[in-house]
Amino acid sequence: MSDVVYDNKGQLQQIESGLLEGEQIIAVYDAVGAGTGFIGLTNRRIIIQDKSFVGKRVAITSIPYSRVSSVSVVSNKSWAGQFFSTGTIAISVGTHVYEVEFRGSEKTHHVHNVILHFTS
Repeated sequence: MSDVVYDNKGQLQQIESGLLEGEQIIAVYDAVGAGTGFIGLTNRRIIIQDKSFVGKRVAITSIPYSRVSSVSVVSNKSWAGQFFSTGTIAISVGTHVYEVEFRGSEKTHHVHNVILHFTS
């Protein structure tokens, strides 16, 4: 698993502990902003940790790639065309849209490209 890209070892270990047989981690990125803790990408699914539940409860949501209807990169650009320091990915699953914000637009584009690869 030396190819795995991750921001936080604890988040990586949390994903590792819930892997299915034959499942491999591609990346685990820390999220910024209210609610979301991290996003994990495997060769089978997207895993999102959501901390926005009442009473300090945390949800780990698994989204099979086959359920994703669209994926979008939402980035702020300055007037000069340079990306700011954060980027957001929007993942549509049925009528629900999961938004995850990252430090750095390169992470946003990587997540987008991995999801697109597995949903195409």
